[in-house]
Amino acid sequence: MIIEINDPQDSRLNLYRNVKDRDLTGRDGLFMAEGKVVLERLFTSRLAETISVLTTPERLDGLAHLPDVPVYVVPQSVMDAVAGFPIHRGYLALGRYEPPLSLEEAVTGERARVLVLSGIANTDNMGGLMRNAAAFGVDAVILDATCCDPLYRKAIRVSVGGVLEMPHYRVNDLIGALRRFDLTPYALSPSGTVTLDQVQPAARSALLFGAEGPGLCDDIMAACTTVRIDMHGGFDSLNVATTSGIVLYQMCRL
Repeated sequence: MIIEINDPQDSRLNLYRNVKDRDLTGRDGLFMAEGKVVLERLFTSRLAETISVLTTPERLDGLAHLPDVPVYVVPQSVMDAVAGFPIHRGYLALGRYEPPLSLEEAVTGERARVLVLSGIANTDNMGGLMRNAAAFGVDAVILDATCCDPLYRKAIRVSVGGVLEMPHYRVNDLIGALRRFDLTPYALSPSGTVTLDQVQPAARSALLFGAEGPGLCDDIMAACTTVRIDMHGGFDSLNVATTSGIVLYQMCRL
């Protein structure tokens, strides 16, 4: 399926055009992946399908395993012209996210650990959160309507492809969903009533994080056990992705 192309106007490259400008608007229901490590995670993902690959002759041999899809091989100058800026990593791919399980199926069983996000609009933070979720074995990620898309190109890149290994689902009513699936909610906040090391999580637990600054809304906080991480030197909080790494390490091993 290797197809050599030398014309930057070739219509087969249309979905790869103007990567920066179109990153936030979607590509016919597809997402854009960038970089060797991310592409290799995409190729083996059980949650996403690879649609096509775009690379250069020099980079082609760097991919150990290629999926059975069109692999467009172009000169670096053509790749940069199509994308709209220099693609130093030399690898792009288009994928479609298709998790095989519903949220209900993803959190079945006596034990579950679910990451719940509200108001996470920063793509770097979203990528870091997804990377941590994949690293510590979270069963699923639940997002509210105000979160950015975890499949933005930059979020995927920051997650080092972790988002392609982590089933995520968007719901309108976070607390209602947690009650429906019998998940005990723990909300992280600098004003938490208990410290992280005091928490013995329920077998089926949900760990809630809000945006830096505003945090979680009062209604969500009122429905949860609120948890804090005590700090020194006058600091009251950490970056949300950093906080999630500490919390997931602790809560997923118990």
